[in-house]
Amino acid sequence: VVSTQSTGRVVSTQSTGKKPSFPPISADKLKTDKSEFRKVPIPPHRYTPLKENWMKIYTPVVEHLKLQIRINVKTRNVELKTSPETADVGSIQKAADFVRAFALGFDLEDCLALIRLDDLFLESFEIADVKTTLKGDHLARAIGRIAGKGGRTKYTIENVTKTRIVLADSKIHILGSFQNMRIARTASCNLILGSPPAKVYGKMRTVASRMSERF
Repeated sequence: VVSTQSTGRVVSTQSTGKKPSFPPISADKLKTDKSEFRKVPIPPHRYTPLKENWMKIYTPVVEHLKLQIRINVKTRNVELKTSPETADVGSIQKAADFVRAFALGFDLEDCLALIRLDDLFLESFEIADVKTTLKGDHLARAIGRIAGKGGRTKYTIENVTKTRIVLADSKIHILGSFQNMRIARTASCNLILGSPPAKVYGKMRTVASRMSERF
């Protein structure tokens, strides 16, 4: 117990030991009058596929997420904006991830999973982030080790970890749940560092089976 000299009041410093509990905030209170806005840049090689699949991208964003979407032809961006009908505050981020995944080179069916499911994420890293000394032919061989003959290694990693991987030059993009992405990232990093594929497969399958047993 502490007494303050200025006011003469007695203030108790003893805590009850209980954690404060706050009621959940309703979705209506999270809404603001201001519209939220997102821009997703589209690389040149994905601009034609975007125009060809525009209605397949437009429909889920407008009908399911209740957002506004358009292509800005001058800046080559896809622009997203909330509307008065938007129910969920997280919808605009879901739509931005969906369009970004398509821009990175993922199949449209895989990108749609970002809208349907909550626990899916995107992650990107460069081979130089793992090993900075790789250049020229050494870099090309590292990319080849991840891809494998006819893409076999990449498909094996995708099937075992239930993820999707895009190899874009020296960049690697992974789509999946947090735990599965970590397994796929570790396998990719080991291949970059020179581990033989058979050893990487064995470790990956062991970790994946442990994860499936845990959940």
